[in-house]
Amino acid sequence: MENSERPIRVTVIQPSLAKYRVPVFRELANRPGIELQVVYGVNPGIPNVAADGFRAIPLPRWHRKIAGKLVMFQGAEWKYCSRRHSDVVVLRWSPRSLTQFPALLRARAEGVATVLWGHGYSKQERGWWRGMRHWLAERASAILFYEPRTRDAYVQEGWDPDTLFVALNSLDHTEIDKARHWWQEHPHELASFQREHGIDAGPVVLFVSRLQPANRVDLLIEATAQLSREIPGVKTVIIGNGPAEKTRLQAIAHQERIDDSLVFIDGVYDEMKLAPWFLSAKVLCYPANVGLSLIHALWYALPVVTSDNLDSQNPEVVALQHGVNGLMYKDESRESLVEALRTTLADPERQASMSQAARRSVEDTFTISRMVDGMEAAIRYAHSTLPASMNRAASRSPERKTKAVHPSYMRSNPWRV
Repeated sequence: MENSERPIRVTVIQPSLAKYRVPVFRELANRPGIELQVVYGVNPGIPNVAADGFRAIPLPRWHRKIAGKLVMFQGAEWKYCSRRHSDVVVLRWSPRSLTQFPALLRARAEGVATVLWGHGYSKQERGWWRGMRHWLAERASAILFYEPRTRDAYVQEGWDPDTLFVALNSLDHTEIDKARHWWQEHPHELASFQREHGIDAGPVVLFVSRLQPANRVDLLIEATAQLSREIPGVKTVIIGNGPAEKTRLQAIAHQERIDDSLVFIDGVYDEMKLAPWFLSAKVLCYPANVGLSLIHALWYALPVVTSDNLDSQNPEVVALQHGVNGLMYKDESRESLVEALRTTLADPERQASMSQAARRSVEDTFTISRMVDGMEAAIRYAHSTLPASMNRAASRSPERKTKAVHPSYMRSNPWRV
């Protein structure tokens, strides 16, 4: 007998609709028994992309500074935390949102399950701020982290492990693989690209991200100055936007007298145009504050060098295995950074070994499918906490494409201890 129960109506509320999130939501929308809508903020200065494969609703979002602190107001949090619109709402976990607390109260009163999705910590943690974050979490049905380290810390603090889930922050590797394979199959074009940009005479160190002081690219430039005196033809390629920081970095390079050892390129967002830079490099160096650029590099089989100060990093740093797919240097130490880069560039066998490990380390773990497994587990658990009279068990909608259920969907929370 056909199961006539309705799918779970899931609303995911985001501050914006970023390009790298589109494959995530498309995958979630295709999961059996999930009826997804994404509500995203529209705010001048914050770019959004078009939805693809899921329903998306743009609504205004405001942010203001009050007493020197940035706060946000997103009316969608209140509107969609109601039975009229949702069974489960996934909210960005942020104490800065003035609408989040009343939205959580409304959800509880109306029988809507909630999932808070976020880091679970702040790089500059303060006791009162941490208390606000926990206060919000106590009113949610489930918590979804970007990585297991923070989730485990919450368990150690006494949080119920059954309510804590992990969705490893990942990138869609489809475009990466397509671009990577094209350039690998056209070695003459790649060699021509390298000659054109003057990166064919020695090893290349790559940095790709927005240029901002927190990323400590200045330290990379200082390290390049020393490496240029030791390794013939070494070049550091810096790709990213940020006019003020770029001017500052170029001044440092001029002061160090290494203008010829640096290549500055404005931000590149087309994967086919970005691929030859990754394929020409021996290592990605992201001195501090590393995030998804690390995952991006590993998919290109490129080892990564970054700081050992985990508190200054973003959740994606959990993908780095020191000595296996990259190296960590002593935070703030130019000498230590030079040594880490020297070790990678001057030892071809070790570089090749780390390169192979780099790709293997993301192939089975940092995928969109695996990320959505974690999201779906949190959503289904949150839905299961609703009273039986409100709980709408998931089933495949008649209009949805037939899709085999992945065995991991049926497992218990894989991040429980």
